[in-house]
Amino acid sequence: MKQVHRCTRILILSLLTVSVFVPIFLLSNTLRHFNSESEEYIADLSTIKYRTDALKLTAIEKEEGESIEEPPLIVYKDGDISSVVTNTADRSNMSDQSGNAKGSTDLSERNGTNQDTKEDYQQIQLEKPSSEQSKQPTVPQSPDVRSQTRRVLDEKVKEMKDQLIRAKAYLKFAPPTSNSQLVRELKLRLRELDRALGDSRKDSDLSRGALQRMRAMEATLSKASRVYTDCPAMATKLRAMTHNTEERARTLKNQVAFLLQLAGRTTPKGLHCLSMQLTAEYFALQPKEQEYPNQQKMLDPDLYHFAVFSDNVLACAVVVNSTISTSREPEKIVFHVVTDSLNLPAISMWFLLNPPGKSAMQIQSIDSFEWLSTRYNVTLEKQNSHDLRFTSALNHLRFYLPDMFPNLNKILLLDHDVVVQRDLTQLWSVNMKGKVNGAVETCQEGEPSFRRMDMFVNFSDPSIVNRFDRNSCTWAFGLNVFDLQEWRRRNLTGVYHKYLQLGYVRPLCLAGSLPLGWVTFYNYTVGLDRTWHVLGLGYESGVRRGDIEQAAVIHFDGLMKPWLDIGLEIYKEYWRKHVNYETHYLQQCNIHP
Repeated sequence: MKQVHRCTRILILSLLTVSVFVPIFLLSNTLRHFNSESEEYIADLSTIKYRTDALKLTAIEKEEGESIEEPPLIVYKDGDISSVVTNTADRSNMSDQSGNAKGSTDLSERNGTNQDTKEDYQQIQLEKPSSEQSKQPTVPQSPDVRSQTRRVLDEKVKEMKDQLIRAKAYLKFAPPTSNSQLVRELKLRLRELDRALGDSRKDSDLSRGALQRMRAMEATLSKASRVYTDCPAMATKLRAMTHNTEERARTLKNQVAFLLQLAGRTTPKGLHCLSMQLTAEYFALQPKEQEYPNQQKMLDPDLYHFAVFSDNVLACAVVVNSTISTSREPEKIVFHVVTDSLNLPAISMWFLLNPPGKSAMQIQSIDSFEWLSTRYNVTLEKQNSHDLRFTSALNHLRFYLPDMFPNLNKILLLDHDVVVQRDLTQLWSVNMKGKVNGAVETCQEGEPSFRRMDMFVNFSDPSIVNRFDRNSCTWAFGLNVFDLQEWRRRNLTGVYHKYLQLGYVRPLCLAGSLPLGWVTFYNYTVGLDRTWHVLGLGYESGVRRGDIEQAAVIHFDGLMKPWLDIGLEIYKEYWRKHVNYETHYLQQCNIHP
């Protein structure tokens, strides 16, 4: 009996041992196999750090329940693969030759300078094996298309970016909890290709390993195309992602434009400090110390008279310094600087501390011209209701030059954002041919300064279309020689007032004094040689360096003035060399080159 009990206990213990250790053994094998697979494949898509560039897709971050607005584009066939960046005309030509694309899109928008800018968009197409890619005949492209393609990105880099986009799109079709072999492989290829691409922007920046990763990704995408065969859904997803990115880029562009406008209107802290310091010093002077020498030259019509309207101390100083330093007879130069009452003390003090050598200087305030309200029944501050940059009183004061200087026969008007590089006294000997205004014309197409009259003047108005030719040549303010005698004889100030008053009733011109100048001096302007005045240094105009070097006057027209932080560094050197940064006031206000 004891023997039976002993055998029973042994059997029970054996069964218990087997029931405990066998599951442990089986579980350990399973975990070992699972860990080996997870180390190779499993990578959480949320931890992949995709590069933030022009092809980042904000639509990927949206939840499945959110809707994405789709653009009115055309779905491409599944056979279309390579990403092509072309302009609108080349896209249509390639579509006719290859027969792959169903259509193309031409998107353009007009910027604030009335110039059309066409944006190139990438066509992201679906599937095509590498062997088929190599067999497809290439379409010859014009030099313009080749140069544009090189400017955007090199071919291999673009193809790798396209592969990343397609892989992300395929992953969006997989269920969120899917951990299939294909999903793991797509995640792995995404991570590898993203690391291999890095910050590369040219094919020469890519390593050999990057090209291997690209081929591996193409093979994986080929597998995915066989699994996810719903081509219209894929094309719709890619279209929505592209449209979402384009909308974001357009929003950012508008924000940049607004910030540039804001920066262009704002007075830098250093210039504000300089103005306050000079104003305080000016009011500490005695009345006799506030007077300028050589005041007897102000009314001499045989001298060279320059007019500058400015509310900026440094800008005005650069115009005066550059004009005097390039003049052959500085003792015959007379400057008439007109500013507002707020900046009058600061500008006056600057030129008292930095006299213009043998040249004569006169500083006046716009408030000193009391005859404006009595003779013309107008207050220039009324113009400030629209846009301070274009319709300020100082801009419109130029139309009253004959009344401001009744004893002068001829005067040269300079904007305060110019730099003089050559002697300008030769302009007094230019044959005006009975005209009133001498200016450089801006009607040559292809030039950075090109302007058409109908860009700024409303030719749908009967008083405009019956009086002016929309194809007539335009010209620029900034360097203008005015025959004041002929101006008075033809009463052009009255013509200016006529169109100014009509502009209050109905829209005739865009804001600013330039279109009003075109209609006022219509048929009364003689064109000067183009080397006298070169424009386009205040924006990305593409003006040639050789033209700048040969110009008598260079003009920083645009928002990016040289005294602002947003000014273009490649042009600032021409302005800075006329500023003495060692001056005590500039150093005290932390104004440095």
